[in-house]
Amino acid sequence: LTEAELEQRVEIFLSETDTLWMLDLPTAVVSTEAEEAGRVLERNKIYVEICNAKIDSEYFEEKMVQTISGAAKTKEVQCEAITVAEKGMMVTSWDFDNSLDASETEPAKTEELTATAEKSSKSPPAEEHGQAGAVPAARESAVPARSHEERQCPSEAILTSENLKRDLVVMERILMENIFQPKLAVYRQIPVLIEPVVTSDTDREEDEEEEDEEEKKDKKKQEETPVKPSAVSDLNQSPAEAAAPSLEQLWCYRCDLTKGHSVSSMACNKLNPDLLAVGYREFVSQDHKEGLACCWSLKNPMWPERIFRCEHGVTAVDFSLASPNLLAVGMANGRVAIYDVRSRSDAALLDSSASLNKHTGPVWQLRWVQQDRGAAGGDRKERLMSISGDGRMTQWFIQQRLDCFDLMTIKRTQSGKKKLRGEIERKSEAPVSQQAAGMCFDFHPEDTDIFLAGTEEGHIHCCSCSGKEQILGTYRGHKGPVYKVAWNPSSTDMFLSCSADWSILLWHRDSHSPLLTFTSVTAFVHDIKWAPKSAFIFAAVNERRVELWDLSVSIFNPVLSCAASPGGNLSSILFAQNAECLLLGDSCGQVGVWQLHNLAAAST
Repeated sequence: LTEAELEQRVEIFLSETDTLWMLDLPTAVVSTEAEEAGRVLERNKIYVEICNAKIDSEYFEEKMVQTISGAAKTKEVQCEAITVAEKGMMVTSWDFDNSLDASETEPAKTEELTATAEKSSKSPPAEEHGQAGAVPAARESAVPARSHEERQCPSEAILTSENLKRDLVVMERILMENIFQPKLAVYRQIPVLIEPVVTSDTDREEDEEEEDEEEKKDKKKQEETPVKPSAVSDLNQSPAEAAAPSLEQLWCYRCDLTKGHSVSSMACNKLNPDLLAVGYREFVSQDHKEGLACCWSLKNPMWPERIFRCEHGVTAVDFSLASPNLLAVGMANGRVAIYDVRSRSDAALLDSSASLNKHTGPVWQLRWVQQDRGAAGGDRKERLMSISGDGRMTQWFIQQRLDCFDLMTIKRTQSGKKKLRGEIERKSEAPVSQQAAGMCFDFHPEDTDIFLAGTEEGHIHCCSCSGKEQILGTYRGHKGPVYKVAWNPSSTDMFLSCSADWSILLWHRDSHSPLLTFTSVTAFVHDIKWAPKSAFIFAAVNERRVELWDLSVSIFNPVLSCAASPGGNLSSILFAQNAECLLLGDSCGQVGVWQLHNLAAAST
């Protein structure tokens, strides 16, 4: 074609052709060889004529009719039994390497043979030029060097392939489930699988004979030895004493990365309670070391699913409810970061480093708070709140970057002590800082505009997010920093607080003096949590022990007090959302999972 013909515009019209019937099999219900076949055909012919006559009528209308399906028929075929056989063989890494080399060198050899054949056909014989042994020698020296390079490339490709990594993760989880199956079954409250022992007939007879001999020996020992006093005391033990609450350790979330770190906070994922976020920090000689935020799963208690490395110690973590893949992390240098747990990258999705209003003190606690609890899932709004050692209660908003504004500034309160004569001259002196360090907070379970804020001074402020007066009241009862405050999820007018003054206080919202004071040991109380299924049960951790209090049983002593971390100090506590278990974090970087036994949930 010429250039003019190529540039010429050609119009092509596509039209629909007539329908071509390749095969038409009309349905026949009656056999053509039957006696009534003639009558059926005649009746069908009359029906077709009637239909053709009514096509031109205005009352004619075509409709689909579903006919009754015929009765189902079952057929059975007898065949020979299918034999199944299992075969196995041992394969080493050298076998894999040799098979890969063989599969890759065979096409290379065939290409070289065809190339040499073409050259020999085109060029004159080598004998005429006196080069009969030159070509084979060159090939023999080139092939080993090429195969050596090819031998290294496939092994590196296999070890770095994504398919191998994915398969190894699946295999690792299968092994973990086999190892931890009894513990996971207790956690899930399902029966424990016991592997049956397969023995032959001769082995069974020998085992039965051994069992009979052991039974005879046990009967003789029982007849000869008297009953021990301990057994009598066990028989005389009351049912209440036998059913005392207890803790049983199932497993620990720990690895080499968490050694030397202290567990600062824990949070379960709202959508998947089996996913646990743990924050780790390390303070050595008052120097802020690197921190970690790890996501642990029941699928592998020996290694975290996600590891986020932070420049400073992690002091607070919490999962979002509206977007369960978002994890908020607070750090000791005042930085707030948001990570996406779906991503395998340890880089933060959003960071407050570029914010002008970022915290200047440690972020002791942060939490995602719902604004409209009664709204549907799509209309549910969340806000990220944080409290810091710089005395600021801050609300963060997520846009293209992470920025914030101060919801409240906690100011120092004047003490009620009378001043002496010598202190009159110091009246004009101002304190070093007008702001009190915020330690913890908790929003009301029903009214999200009301929240409690604990300070380093030992005071608890009841605050409001809306209105001119931010501080509605102050509760004074602690003599040390308030580490945690917690509203009762069932009885929403009551709340607990724990402090460094070794005490736990129970408060009523309308009373500014504590209702009850709980003190069992002389140690800092680091964390408290209400039980999710009872309004009377709460748990607390101090330096070395975990305590369970049941207010319906006793207000003077805990129903359970035991040492749960012999190697370190307990620092954090959490109730499992989908099991009767306690999660305890300590200063050694371990998170122990403990099963609760015989702890009856009191009626709310």
